Amino acid sequence: MNKTAKLVLEDGTILKGKSFGYAGSSAGEVVFNTAMTGYPESLTDPSYKGQILVATYPLIGNYGIPKKKTEDKLLTDFESDKIQISGLVISDYSYEYSHWNANESLDNWLKTNKIPGIYAIDTRALTKILREKGTMLGKIIVNEQDTDFYDPNKDNLVAQVSTKEIITYGTGKNKIMLVDCGVKNNIIRELTARNSTVIRVPWDYDFTKEEYDGLFITNGPGDPVKCEATINNLSKVIEKDTPIFGICLGNQLMALASGAKSYKLKYGHRSHNQPVLLCNTNKAYISSQNHGFAIDNDTLSEDWQPLFVNLNDDTNEGMKHKTKPFFSTQFHPEATGGPTDTMFLFDDFIEMVEKNKK
Repeated sequence: MNKTAKLVLEDGTILKGKSFGYAGSSAGEVVFNTAMTGYPESLTDPSYKGQILVATYPLIGNYGIPKKKTEDKLLTDFESDKIQISGLVISDYSYEYSHWNANESLDNWLKTNKIPGIYAIDTRALTKILREKGTMLGKIIVNEQDTDFYDPNKDNLVAQVSTKEIITYGTGKNKIMLVDCGVKNNIIRELTARNSTVIRVPWDYDFTKEEYDGLFITNGPGDPVKCEATINNLSKVIEKDTPIFGICLGNQLMALASGAKSYKLKYGHRSHNQPVLLCNTNKAYISSQNHGFAIDNDTLSEDWQPLFVNLNDDTNEGMKHKTKPFFSTQFHPEATGGPTDTMFLFDDFIEMVEKNKK
């Protein structure tokens, strides 16, 4: 029999449901995701560190959790080596799962990783609250075992999810220095698939004196201003001409290193179908996004210009240097699962790298 559970928001809202997964309480920042598929990838995305994830699609758990397989030191069907969220909120949990690649149930996977879940929640009503009032703190309470609210943005979450050692992937001819701020596995896969050797280093690693063909700044969780070491190192290398590509948090860190300012969005962008416009064109793309902070376009220096803008709210979705081979996106071109409309940006980056080597 399922234990009783409830989701409590910091504004006093209480939503009662049923517990599944780990029978313990947890707290974090409550955010939502609109994806129809891809919950194993979303739950292991380091950008969700410290957050309670609300899955708006009603059917979750129906295809179970894949078997753990490794290729070139990376799990093939997950974005990191463990669940990163603090809790999961869904409408209807499917106890009967079916998929050729399934190895276990979502319920069992959550139990093993000690992550609580709650279902029988009206996620549409909950999402409406979050859209109107903005992202807020919350907690999942199981069997009346109360816990304190927790604001993950006060901590340096990047330091918690970044690698603690230097790891090399692939054997390609292009040497890419990847600064891990909470990298998703598919970013590394897309780079190695393009004839690259990826050197993955910790978020605070001093890469300014290293030799490489291209620099990649990854996605990651939390407030970008917490990453002072990365920002300081970036401020030095942008004086050079080696190509740089940043994604999500990487976009924000590159902007801060160049003198721009960041701010917290009211409810963030966390969905799989956000439209973005390539600046100075009529080309729009559908993107996957997961961030709670953004860059103020008005604070970009004269050397930089917006590359993409969000068609829903006109917020910054990327930038590029006017004369040097530096660019970034706020969205995820490597999205798994999907959309993959902007995957060509990896090709653009590698073309910059190879052209710069000549």
